[in-house]
Amino acid sequence: MITREEAASLMESKIKNINLRKHIYAVEAGMIRLAEHFGEDVEIWGLTGLLHDLDYDKTVKKPQQHTFITEEWLKDYHLPQEMISAIRCHPGHTPCQTRMDWALYATDPTTGFLVACALMHPGKRLEGVDVEFMLRRFKEKRFAAGAERENMAACSNLGLELPDFLTLVKDGMMKIGDVLGL
Repeated sequence: MITREEAASLMESKIKNINLRKHIYAVEAGMIRLAEHFGEDVEIWGLTGLLHDLDYDKTVKKPQQHTFITEEWLKDYHLPQEMISAIRCHPGHTPCQTRMDWALYATDPTTGFLVACALMHPGKRLEGVDVEFMLRRFKEKRFAAGAERENMAACSNLGLELPDFLTLVKDGMMKIGDVLGL
């Protein structure tokens, strides 16, 4: 099994864009917070978030290959299949089946949405963003247009209402606010 430090080092060796690294750390933080909420394995969920976009620099112009290169790179680490499955599910290559699949699928776009919310907020900090603000912005299709609303709303497959899901992911991201600059 890969350690968190090894995973972070691997990710940073593959991902050069600082904003993409921040996104990955945000997804890790959101996945950790969701794992805590559901009583799931925090280490596995966090590592899944940390490794989910490992091949993005190589596949950005070939989205049909996204996650397949990651899977190849991770073979030698003998990770639990549930991690590889969730990574494969997050861009929609395979259907989500487990709680972790749905969590990653919904959290991935949510982090970008929450960053946009923070940047639009007068304080430019996550802690200033409340549920009403997030829900208003969620309804604005042109706001953070790249954040797939359908994927975010898939949090219902976790048994969570959108306000609760957004709050949980935001709370996770706030724990690493210094890393995110938010």
